[in-house]
Amino acid sequence: MNKSKIINRAKKTLSTEVKELKNLSKIFNNNFYKAVILLSKVKGRVIVTGVGKSAHIGNKISATLASTGTPSYLIHATEASHGDLGGITKDDCILAISNSGETSELNNIISYSKRFDIPLVSISSNAKSLLNKNSAVGIVYKKPIEACPHNLAPTSSTTIMLVIGDCIAMSLLELKGFKSSQFKNFHPGGNLGKDLKRVHEIMHTGTSLPLAKENDKMTKTLLTMTKKSFGCVGVINNNKKLIGIITDGDLRRNMNNSLFNLKAVNIMTKKPSTGNKEMLIGEALNIMNNKKITSLFICEKNKPVGIIHIHDLLRLSS
Repeated sequence: MNKSKIINRAKKTLSTEVKELKNLSKIFNNNFYKAVILLSKVKGRVIVTGVGKSAHIGNKISATLASTGTPSYLIHATEASHGDLGGITKDDCILAISNSGETSELNNIISYSKRFDIPLVSISSNAKSLLNKNSAVGIVYKKPIEACPHNLAPTSSTTIMLVIGDCIAMSLLELKGFKSSQFKNFHPGGNLGKDLKRVHEIMHTGTSLPLAKENDKMTKTLLTMTKKSFGCVGVINNNKKLIGIITDGDLRRNMNNSLFNLKAVNIMTKKPSTGNKEMLIGEALNIMNNKKITSLFICEKNKPVGIIHIHDLLRLSS
């Protein structure tokens, strides 16, 4: 198989799956709404189940649900028949995934849900299937053409399942008012967790702040700027409110024989960018990148209470 054939096969796979995904918007109907509402009211956990490739997709869906405010875990349908049904309680809800809806390994889970009155939500491509007929709510998508050249290997169908799972998870996230601060609690590790720290957790405060009064001479202001080592100094008025900032750039623009006779207010840049202490690290980093600045004052009612430097953020990522 030469290079062009490999690339053509890849392109055909992509175009086939994209085409099938375009049919998916039809599932966003009353049944989808009912499924999301049902899942949102679950007191226990959403038990995702399936067999084969559906189980692999189900594992990812379960992980996404769990990390976005809907407690969930996967029970493989085969293992369910060998004792794992005991992990499903009356407070739970089952989310069963099967392209055909006729997967025999799901029969015991269907029966169990009926016996103990546990709500069953299903995702399948067959409205007449045993699974859909026995579901409290069934999300049915149009049976897709698989990207496999033999139309056999689960490709388009598993992509569709994955997208439906994401749609459910994101709908639940918004319905429950799940916030980024809660997301942080489930992602304490890695760069994502670091970006979700609050500014007040890392900012420099108190005597560390590089501040000068608006009428301070530049001789005094430069000493403060050098001593505090942030490459800048904030300028405050008599009410201790931040009215400007002096950076290395401001010094270069005003570098002449009269610099030391000037006051801080004479060379400061007015209305500097600021942040608040409840801001996420990721938000602060975004401001600093967009404004091309290396330090950011943190204020409460325009009064500086902290400062962060780009190096503080870089250390978090190391």
